[in-house]
Amino acid sequence: MLVRELENQLGFRLFDRTTRRVVLTAYGSELLAVIRKNLHELDAAMSRIGRTAEETTHVISIGAAPLVAANILPPAIKEFRSQRPDVCIQLYDANQITIMQRVVAGKLDMGLGIFRNESGIRRAPFFRFSLMVIRPDKDAAFHSVSATWSSMRGATLVSLPATSPVQQIVDKHLKKTGVVCKRGAVVNALDTQIALVEADEGIAIVPSFGLPACRNRRVAMNRLIDPIVNLEFQQISNRGKKLPATAEEFTAFLKSYIARWAGSAGVL
Repeated sequence: MLVRELENQLGFRLFDRTTRRVVLTAYGSELLAVIRKNLHELDAAMSRIGRTAEETTHVISIGAAPLVAANILPPAIKEFRSQRPDVCIQLYDANQITIMQRVVAGKLDMGLGIFRNESGIRRAPFFRFSLMVIRPDKDAAFHSVSATWSSMRGATLVSLPATSPVQQIVDKHLKKTGVVCKRGAVVNALDTQIALVEADEGIAIVPSFGLPACRNRRVAMNRLIDPIVNLEFQQISNRGKKLPATAEEFTAFLKSYIARWAGSAGVL
């Protein structure tokens, strides 16, 4: 019945039918060739569109403190993009509290930095940095690889607020080593600390992930020893969500990227 309806719409017979057999008419054979060609093109188009859909750009959103977001991640993203041009990385710069809030709310895939433990957050060790002292680059004596905590005794210290996790670690070890510094300016951002040191307003004790920012300033950098103090840099993500495979891939790449410059600079 469907074939008869089609023939009525076309205005010609597609099949010669008898009680013993059904064969294509000349018109039916001609139409079959056209239909086969069109179906082949349709299959090819659907296959091509399917592959394109699978290769659609993957988006990863990452939050980090301004210093890390400005000095570490952009060149790393550029290098990663040369390997995976299909991955788009959206960078969000903010303080740790804001980053954590956005990760919990599902607005960021992950955050990088030093974070306290919080419900709803998955914390994973990302990289181990150390503390270093930076001074104005005006004395060749400071151009060594390392410096002791005692070498800072009596110096003017440019610091972060007492609520900063980094500053809390610094203050703890100043007290532990018995080193007393003159208190200088208190600022909110590592970048500002580094800039004030360059301006000869004092010295600063900063995490070694600040090395790329320090290289853009006229400051001398020394790893602090006796004791060496390590800081755990973490990756946070929403405990209720699984990170995309591309996010895991970028994380692995970023670890190796940081290891290249941090290791060669002796600041791990």
